[in-house]
Amino acid sequence: MGGEPADGGHGDRRRGAPVNAASWSLPLDAVPHGAEPRSVRVAPDVRMGTGALRVRLAAAVERDGVPGVDYVDQPTFLVLPVRFGTGRIEVSVATETHADAPEYARGFAGIAFGIDDALGTFECAYIRPLNGIGLLPPPPRDRRAVQYFAYPDWPFDVLRERWPDGPHESPADVRPGQWHRLAVSVAEDRVVVEVDDVVTVDTARLHRGAPSGAVGLWVDIGTRAWFADLCVSEANDG
Repeated sequence: MGGEPADGGHGDRRRGAPVNAASWSLPLDAVPHGAEPRSVRVAPDVRMGTGALRVRLAAAVERDGVPGVDYVDQPTFLVLPVRFGTGRIEVSVATETHADAPEYARGFAGIAFGIDDALGTFECAYIRPLNGIGLLPPPPRDRRAVQYFAYPDWPFDVLRERWPDGPHESPADVRPGQWHRLAVSVAEDRVVVEVDDVVTVDTARLHRGAPSGAVGLWVDIGTRAWFADLCVSEANDG
């Protein structure tokens, strides 16, 4: 694993060589070398003048998948070639529902982290832009624009049953099709989610597995999302 942070310029590092560095970034205007799609399809694109990766569930998953097995808070992401333990991850995300989206789709897209090699555990923070407060969604949707969950034991529905209106989701001013800056700060026992520099979720972590895992660009059913300008900063434990 390399230890030199990317500089945002051209060349191999722009393509995302595998790293385990204190600070790492890339624009996501091309699929990083070593990235692995898991139940998603990915293509370079341009969104509102910004080079980005367009991510959507794989066609077979959308067509034949079973909720709670193949999608709905499942390992559906582009796994990036970077390891991360504690620190901060930021990415710009724009997301919307596509024409074939089911009624309950809200444009789910976000950041997965702590992905183990077998895809058996990970954590994730994502937005639901169709629940953004500026769109005046009906209650309780107006309180459910940002979500944290931990796979496999703590998907959103289990969290709601255990902690109704609990600390794992919150309102936010997000809108479909617009760029938003999503940031996740991860400590040993806590995760904080920010949207456009506003703290939305601040809660205890529900899963702590291996000291580090991969980072992923996560989407769910009915969603077409664009991701750009990824930054990953590891905490300095020394």
